[in-house]
Amino acid sequence: CGVGGVEPQSETVWRQANKYGVPRIAFVNKMDRPGADFFSVVHQIKEKLDAHAVPVQIPIGHEENFRGLIDLVNMKAIVYEDENNLGVSYEIEDIPDGLLEEAEEWRGKLVEAVAEVDDTLLERFIEDHESITSDEIIAALRKSAISGRAIPVLCGAAFRNKGIQSLLDAVAAYLPSPIDKGAVSGIDPRDDSEITREPDDQAPLSALVFKIATDPFVGRLVFIRVYSGVLHSGDTVLNVRTGKRERINRLYQMHANKQTPVEFMAAGDICAGVGFKDLKTGDTLCAIHKPILLESMDFPEPVLGVAIEPKTQADVDKLSLALSKLAEEDPTFQVKIDPDSGQTIINGMGELHLEILIDRLRREFNVECNQGPPQVAYKEAITTSAEFREVFRKQTGGRGKFADITLELLPAENGFRGLQFMNEIKGGSIPKEFIPAVEKGLREAMSNGPLAGFPMESLKAILKDGSFHPVDSDALSFEIAAKQAFRKIAGKCHPVILEPIMSTEVVTPEEYVGDVISDFNRRRGRVEGMESKAGLRVVRAQVPLAEKFGYVTVLRTLTSGRATSTMEFSHYEEVPTEIANRIIEITKGKIL
Repeated sequence: CGVGGVEPQSETVWRQANKYGVPRIAFVNKMDRPGADFFSVVHQIKEKLDAHAVPVQIPIGHEENFRGLIDLVNMKAIVYEDENNLGVSYEIEDIPDGLLEEAEEWRGKLVEAVAEVDDTLLERFIEDHESITSDEIIAALRKSAISGRAIPVLCGAAFRNKGIQSLLDAVAAYLPSPIDKGAVSGIDPRDDSEITREPDDQAPLSALVFKIATDPFVGRLVFIRVYSGVLHSGDTVLNVRTGKRERINRLYQMHANKQTPVEFMAAGDICAGVGFKDLKTGDTLCAIHKPILLESMDFPEPVLGVAIEPKTQADVDKLSLALSKLAEEDPTFQVKIDPDSGQTIINGMGELHLEILIDRLRREFNVECNQGPPQVAYKEAITTSAEFREVFRKQTGGRGKFADITLELLPAENGFRGLQFMNEIKGGSIPKEFIPAVEKGLREAMSNGPLAGFPMESLKAILKDGSFHPVDSDALSFEIAAKQAFRKIAGKCHPVILEPIMSTEVVTPEEYVGDVISDFNRRRGRVEGMESKAGLRVVRAQVPLAEKFGYVTVLRTLTSGRATSTMEFSHYEEVPTEIANRIIEITKGKIL
């Protein structure tokens, strides 16, 4: 943002782009707003994002006088004269005399920056930098942007459509095509070996489902990125997650909310398809006889829940259908039925997330509902290990039930989520066809922790020994034995309650910093650091989600409405003993 600079959400997106190695360009928006400063934002990109920012444009005028751009690559001025046509028409002119000296200075910095990251231009820059042509600059910038060594920076005012044409041209000029990115890696599900697919129309099909949406006219739309091969309308493909075949009835090329039917999509294309029965975000689609499993997406678990109920009987069926569609679209949104109360609980990543979804229920699905107070998604974990032998035996007059297992439960390894199951059975004391049943029983038992019934965040379980009966033993017997063993042993492993911790950032005037920090302390928060930014102070802290309810209103009061805040999920952390005891009492109904 030309006014706010590098904002917290920009930093979050940047970190994700770094994590996945995504080439990028930067666009400094809102150059027509009071307080806009392009050069300050370029400096922030370098300092806060640790990026080699290279301006390829500079603004003509600023704030309300912003009227165009200077293209430093071609040394031309792009001038928007008519304020009423929203940037539809513009003139490409020679750079005005009053701006020529500044433009030449920034052009020199551009050529120098390009030469620093491109050895082939370095010698020529030292000898005669004016001999480097525009085409050479574009080629060098493209190479540097794809490798991540430089970030081309543009500017404009998107609301007035100024600079958007240049931005689209820059996407084509500096960012990689599918061919530039090369082969995509995956796993052959038949033998777990690593394989690749080239971005070639002649290669076997591989594609990834990256989004699901509901369209009022065509129904369920599945957005797909084709990595290799060609996807035709009417094709039957393999869904690697389910192992089932899916038929593609129709394909569409999307433009905003408009759909243009197409017959096929080739390697590198993005399209939307209809006709699928069982697809989820992150699924891999591929040729039936040439399977590949592409890297899926890692979605965080929801951290906040709200009980909702329909306002009228007429809304009951509509609510169930609407919630199922929203859950299909958003992998971080979950719908559950509380087994004790029968209430419908919706779970998401925070108050704002759930507020938006409830608003969509009303606007898009015409469903009115009542909602309860937010509920933190606590989890449980064990902190020590224990071993236990469980013998499950049941006689009913005919064939009975029998399973004998010895389990050791331990805390999971750092960073591991879910069940870490290990089988140490030797000599066939338990037939291998019964081993998955033990794992299944443990996974299901983990949904109900020993302290307050919260799901287990993570667990390591080792099946060490056991026995079976040649007639009475079956998979169900071993599944039941595993559940019973968990219930008896988990409570002996010093279980604890975990709560979600949120990374919080507050941008506030200097005079309110003390009040903001004091409020964090009252909320069991830990201040991680502070810095100055554009005359303001940025306070970063880690705060339990349970202490964040209504925080925006409190912050507004503390700072007279002059501070802003953002938060995102960070990790789960053990709850202090006193608070944990109270949570257990509330959960078990001892405190109303």
